Amino acid sequence: MFVYPQSESIPVGIVIRKSPGVTRWAKWAWQAIGVLPGAGPADWKMLRHEEGVTKYHAATRDLTLYVSDAEAYVHELGTRQPSVYVVMRRDGVTADTPLNVVLITASPYEAQDYEDSGEEVVEKVPMPVGMLAWVRDFVERHYEEEAFVKRRRNKNRVDGKEDGIGDPRIAQPSDVYRAPTGKKEAAQ
Repeated sequence: MFVYPQSESIPVGIVIRKSPGVTRWAKWAWQAIGVLPGAGPADWKMLRHEEGVTKYHAATRDLTLYVSDAEAYVHELGTRQPSVYVVMRRDGVTADTPLNVVLITASPYEAQDYEDSGEEVVEKVPMPVGMLAWVRDFVERHYEEEAFVKRRRNKNRVDGKEDGIGDPRIAQPSDVYRAPTGKKEAAQ
């Protein structure tokens, strides 16, 4: 197994809530509602059941921070409610556990990539205080803001004449690709 240099990982448990659906077409509504940093392994372990709502510790996945994604973490830390993103795939094998937790990420850019595919369900879950401190510490150690470099203009002139453009076998008035002639040249 390849380990990325300077990356850091922690196991994170994903809490998913199963509640009654609000339409007749969806019997149940499933939603990722929390994370458990440092959790042990789990496979849809029931945490709580009351009034038709059940909370599960659905799975434990490693949350890995990469140096190459430090800019994305800075963006996420700058939001009003810093969050992690839980990526799930509809399993369809069993009705009791229809979602398979694929991964958890702190990068909003990676979450957007999964969301764009349309094959996965991506849920935004608030980042706990301890995890927030861990991500902030990682960013402080590894993020280097790139200096803005203003683009220089190209000094080429584009307003000059370009005679001879077009097919020379086609007469000038009907050739739409030939450069138009100036007023002086047309009068001669």
